[in-house]
Amino acid sequence: MTGERERLPRLLALVPYLQAHNGIAIAEAAADFEISEDQLRRDLQLLWMCGLPGHGPGDLIDLSFEGDTVSVIFDAGMSRPLRLTAEEALPLVVALRTLAEMPGVTDRDAVERALAKVESAASGSVEAQTVAVELDRVSQLLPVLQQAIDNGRALALRYYTATRDETTERTVDPMRIFEMDGRSYLEAWCRRAEGMRVFRVDRIDQADILDEAANPPPEAELRDLSEGVFTPAPEHMLVVLRLDPAYAWVADYYPPETETVDPDGRRQVSVRVADPAWVRALALGSAGHVELLSPEWLAESIRDDARTALAAYTS
Repeated sequence: MTGERERLPRLLALVPYLQAHNGIAIAEAAADFEISEDQLRRDLQLLWMCGLPGHGPGDLIDLSFEGDTVSVIFDAGMSRPLRLTAEEALPLVVALRTLAEMPGVTDRDAVERALAKVESAASGSVEAQTVAVELDRVSQLLPVLQQAIDNGRALALRYYTATRDETTERTVDPMRIFEMDGRSYLEAWCRRAEGMRVFRVDRIDQADILDEAANPPPEAELRDLSEGVFTPAPEHMLVVLRLDPAYAWVADYYPPETETVDPDGRRQVSVRVADPAWVRALALGSAGHVELLSPEWLAESIRDDARTALAAYTS
């Protein structure tokens, strides 16, 4: 054990060893470490220059080894095994537990071993039950979605559609992930709808990579995001809404074709929507802050739904 790679751990072990065997013969100590007496003396001379910050006479390790024995006069704290404070250990524990929870980690055992060593060095200052790391759904799903895209695999999704307040299961051919307005989206060819669809990642309940290749048809094209996530098309239904100020965001999220502002601050906008169910959910959930003016058939249907709901409370 005379190589430089072995020297550092030997130097770290020497001081506590010598304290436990104070006054030991140099020949015996060298034999225990399987090195020559000359090598041991060189190690002791190096330790003489090590110690605490300040590096003054009272900070450095002090040894006596002029004769045939060696004794420790001042250990500079090297007799104690490494112990991390709670403040030092906590960031390491959180980082390692976060890494262990990440999908796709190739060597989880190595992470678990490192975590165990850090927790051991903390001497119980960070209890296991005090640090619970749970990744949010988006952080868990993004590596899975990206892996499917990178490997050209289809995905089985369980997806919540807010406009219809329902959860559906579908198989998709993923094409890209993008971010807009602080949210992450998956754009894919949906085999169920037989068309391109954009899925908000935070509304994906589950995503499983299938053992089959993604195979979007030639007509599958990524949408132009220069105008936002939702791109109205002429075939989409035109609705006219009156929005209270609290719901003015609707006109920001769905670009209106026309817009006027009433003297009382309410906005009247006409927008194109792909699904009437979204309008229904918006109006019924707004507590009167959103009024549908057109088309009349949809407005009457929403009024019927509202009357039925009120009747259930009064009956």
